[in-house]
Amino acid sequence: MKIFNRFLIILGITCFSFSLNISLRAQEYPNRPIKIVIPYPPGGPSDIVGRLLGQALSESLGKPVIIESKPGAAANIGMQFVARSIPDGYTLLLVSSNLVINPNLYANPGYDAIKDFAPIIMPAGSPNLIIVHPSFPAKNIQEFLALIKANPGKYDFASPGGGSGPHLSAELLKLKLNLSMQHIPFNGGGPALQAVLGNQVPIGFSTLPPAIAQVKSGKLVSIAFTSSSRSPVLPDTPTLFESGVPEVEGETLQFIVAPVGTPSVIIQKLNLEFNKALSNPELQARLINAGYFVYNNSPEQTAQKIRLELDKWGAVIKAGKIKPD
Repeated sequence: MKIFNRFLIILGITCFSFSLNISLRAQEYPNRPIKIVIPYPPGGPSDIVGRLLGQALSESLGKPVIIESKPGAAANIGMQFVARSIPDGYTLLLVSSNLVINPNLYANPGYDAIKDFAPIIMPAGSPNLIIVHPSFPAKNIQEFLALIKANPGKYDFASPGGGSGPHLSAELLKLKLNLSMQHIPFNGGGPALQAVLGNQVPIGFSTLPPAIAQVKSGKLVSIAFTSSSRSPVLPDTPTLFESGVPEVEGETLQFIVAPVGTPSVIIQKLNLEFNKALSNPELQARLINAGYFVYNNSPEQTAQKIRLELDKWGAVIKAGKIKPD
């Protein structure tokens, strides 16, 4: 019994010392470079957001912020890497809606969106957009819906891939309005956009950033946003809600999270710094002009949004019997 009691005392002292050490290190944070892992190839939408915020964070904290791309397995590889990293605030993850979609799409994505990550902030979101080739008979959302309803199964639509945010926005629209369109998945937003530009596929569901220039030049026609509000970069394009379709809302969101167990003082400090950066008019303008909505929120609000999005897209995936490519 005495030996056991001594063991408990030693264990308690060890745990206390460990907790004190973490607390002291958190107070000194950061004292070395911070790494933001992005689970996609360089140059994509998340990369744009990550580099802008990484630069602002580096300038504010006075420490280098390194952007590291870890693509593969529909972003699961990068997410797994961060989930298994040391929870000390020096390895962060910036990821799009794959964070909340993949757990519903894959039997074993290799991470748990709730249990493995500590939410920091949801800094931005890209409205999903319905686009068509200029030769397409419908030029607005009313004509588009009437045409699809009158010709079930006739028209195909392109997306950046099975289970992507734009794809699920299309599936949500199909479910709510009982539409029949055939999905043609592509390996990324660029190839999907090229298929619509070349009229190989007449309809596309896309995030806004890669489509802006093509719509403004008249090479594509924007039909409607699936987001709750219009984007100032395409102010004449209405939302589905404005067009009488209230139950279809889809946005490709960006989340910044840390490995679970990261001290709350570090989470709060990072949230404060990111919110400060996002309140800067110059950075706001750059994100908005690139096709994003800019958000300011707390770790608690971010956690709530993650849970809501998990449930929302899980229901769509189940109802649509959607499988990964």
